[in-house]
Amino acid sequence: MLSINKVRHNHATANGVDIHFRSAGSPDAPALVFLHGTPSSSHMYRNVLSPLAEAAYVIAPDMPAFGFSAMPRKEDYDYTFENISRTLGALLDDLGLRSYYLYMHDWGVAVGYYLATRAPDRIRGLIVQNASAHDEGLGPGWDTTKAFWADPSEENRARLPEWLNFEGTRETYLGGMPKALESLAAPESWHLDWERMSRPGRIEIEFALFQDFRKHVARFPEIEAYHRRYQPRCLLLWGRHDPYFDLNEVMAYNRVLENVETHIYGSSHFLLETHALECVALIKNFIENAEATPGYASA
Repeated sequence: MLSINKVRHNHATANGVDIHFRSAGSPDAPALVFLHGTPSSSHMYRNVLSPLAEAAYVIAPDMPAFGFSAMPRKEDYDYTFENISRTLGALLDDLGLRSYYLYMHDWGVAVGYYLATRAPDRIRGLIVQNASAHDEGLGPGWDTTKAFWADPSEENRARLPEWLNFEGTRETYLGGMPKALESLAAPESWHLDWERMSRPGRIEIEFALFQDFRKHVARFPEIEAYHRRYQPRCLLLWGRHDPYFDLNEVMAYNRVLENVETHIYGSSHFLLETHALECVALIKNFIENAEATPGYASA
């Protein structure tokens, strides 16, 4: 008989979309949901799912148009983070998850905070890795993006960096990465991401989500109010050389939350490419401590 800790690759229809998701562990264990960012997919969690299944029921879906989930046409699907959160929320409901821990990376933070603020009683804890929910996390590199969001003219669009190509996809993995660690980043990751990104119509979907991310940024005060009121237990895992999200984001989380555990590594945006084993140990400890706290995170 196969171990329940082995990773399964599944498909289910949620909100009318075929969603691919990876799962492992016992459904009776506390649930841990992984939300990926761009240009990645649940593939970024491949090294942590099976070992974490010893402590949790792990679910890692691919967002619509990412990984091996379906890619509905823009005319047939509202490519906003709020709508994606409803699609993935429907998947979690169908899987019978009454409550869960959320692991959020990059754009996954926009999806995750819609889930959290819509149903705060379902969140057992937050694990945030190289993502932003505060102004402090958006450094000077975001200035051209903010200018475009404020005035989406052709002139401002021309000032945006070129990233919707193979080189830009690879750069999300290797940008800022210390040379000594570059060999730990698996090249199939950016090759898979670009293969999925280069499908007809996919770049247009990516740009639509890039534009929609401004709504997440506009929600920062709402997210801080959620933190202040509900005080979710939080684990921050961070690659300090991330060229996209500033290290000051770490201290911003500590400004309001009373129960924050922070670990910073000399890696970059895709921390799990270089420090998967270290992060597995920290996540296990985080969940076990939370579940051992009387009255905390009751299902």
